Amino acid sequence: MPCRGVHFAITDDDLSALRSARSNDALLEIIQGDIEARWEVDEGFVCETDKAWDAIHRCLTDGQLGFVNGTEPLCLCILGGEQLYSGDDYIVSLVPHRKLRSLADALAAITPEFFGERYANLPVDYGLEKSQEDYQYTWDWFSDLPSFFDRAEKAGRHVIFSVDQ
Repeated sequence: MPCRGVHFAITDDDLSALRSARSNDALLEIIQGDIEARWEVDEGFVCETDKAWDAIHRCLTDGQLGFVNGTEPLCLCILGGEQLYSGDDYIVSLVPHRKLRSLADALAAITPEFFGERYANLPVDYGLEKSQEDYQYTWDWFSDLPSFFDRAEKAGRHVIFSVDQ
């Protein structure tokens, strides 16, 4: 399922393993073989954003799709974290625990009106035709992120966002 974004709240051990990975393949093996395999959705440590991650990132930043756009803490939600994967066929962005509280609080303050205004102002390079249906799809996938980041922070975890290209 290409381009479907997923956030994982990872442990210190997971982070150590990811940082020790000697190649992109090794990094993906840890994510797919260990982190994804646990699929801790019932514990609240997995949050899917499907293909809405693109629009979510744009709405939380300056409307562009990039790794260094927007301002913290909101830019950290999708692409603005530390990039762990160096290829162009996958994205793995890390937000360390120490940055989660400010991000969780900022996400919790976002209203549908704020998000809708940001969505309405997305640039033409967004790539999809903007519509009420697309906005609702984006908002629906966004709506679980504030509580996910709050749970991750309270549990002392870190967060990675991953998506294949």
